[in-house]
Amino acid sequence: MHPDLALLQRLPAAVLITQDGAIRYANPSSVALLEADSAQALIGRPSADFVHPLDKPRSTKRIQEVAGAEQAGRPNRAAEFRICTTRGHLRMVLISSVGIEWDGAPAVMMCGMDMTHQSEIQDQLRESEQNFRRLFNSMQDVYYRTDAQGVVQLVGPGVRRVLGYEPHEIEGRTAESYYPHSSDRDAFKAAILEKGEVSDFPGQMVRRDGAVIDISISSHALYDQAGNFAGVEGVYRDVTQRKNLERELQRLATTDMLTGIANRRAFLESAEAAYARCLSQNTPFVLLMLDMDHFKSVNDRFGHLEGDRTLAAFVHAVRGQLREGDLLGRLGGEEFGALLPGTDVHGGTEVAARILQAVRGLQLADLLGTRYSITVSVGLGTAHPGDRSLRDTMDRVDQALYTAKRRGRDQLALFEPL
Repeated sequence: MHPDLALLQRLPAAVLITQDGAIRYANPSSVALLEADSAQALIGRPSADFVHPLDKPRSTKRIQEVAGAEQAGRPNRAAEFRICTTRGHLRMVLISSVGIEWDGAPAVMMCGMDMTHQSEIQDQLRESEQNFRRLFNSMQDVYYRTDAQGVVQLVGPGVRRVLGYEPHEIEGRTAESYYPHSSDRDAFKAAILEKGEVSDFPGQMVRRDGAVIDISISSHALYDQAGNFAGVEGVYRDVTQRKNLERELQRLATTDMLTGIANRRAFLESAEAAYARCLSQNTPFVLLMLDMDHFKSVNDRFGHLEGDRTLAAFVHAVRGQLREGDLLGRLGGEEFGALLPGTDVHGGTEVAARILQAVRGLQLADLLGTRYSITVSVGLGTAHPGDRSLRDTMDRVDQALYTAKRRGRDQLALFEPL
């Protein structure tokens, strides 16, 4: 049964009735408060459209509080909210809400009193809004808020600079739509749900132009009156330059600058991890140690620049015989290591034979056109049950390498027999 509409029409207080967040009834006082042309101009619009962005979470919680069946007929305590009229004017309104029935369905009736007639409050409100807008519009970071399903409810103008979209193009879509990898968004949601907040959380997003950028997210979870997860609020920023610098520093720290493959430290770290995986999964692996034969004579005869070119050509030939998942690194000077996960001794012997042949087949010449060739000695080994670490395996393979050299070079030697 409808409330007494005649009484509501005469009330000096503004009254709105909403269902599912949309306005179903507005009395003349609410039309005047919101500076609308008529009550009909308000019907169907979300009541949240008129609430200041900073007050929306609190307003939503209060409406949910009285909308529940168990709370029907029990008004909440009056509280002040900032309201934005249809003409863009701000007003401070004292609002109380109560759950009712309207056309046989649950609804919420909101009653408001305009408190902005006091000049001091009006001045404070105007100054507060100006400061907020100035800060909000000049933020380099992107402010955002989502609901529990990840749908963006509000996003700041900084999104134009960071993602190249207008705020209204983002609002109403899921935040996940802008992630290149759903795993990034899943990791973020898991961290928020577990800790309630994150700071400088890493991720990536896709700009309007298709470019993938690195972002840093600092956010906290929102909860309703019952303590249920209601969404996320926070900021994110473009940290692509910083991440590119970090990646370049990492590359410089782990890459042999001459050959472009892993340096000694990076190779040993990766090989240790691969070694541990193979042992835990009970899968075979082979470790090769390679040493270019008589490399000093190349430097002495043609100079160090030609020696550098020779090392690069050698690495190119070796890499051509390895799989994508195999590890190759420069251990120092003309000595290299290769770890072949999932390969047994027989398979490793075949790889080593191809490497020997590929290196023999290199057609090298210095800048004057003088032709020369190189060869390599190879040691091969795999783990033993008594090994304490990869280092024990490397020691045996190193012995196999020097066995190959003692036997005349340009050949393969195995520490373990087939």
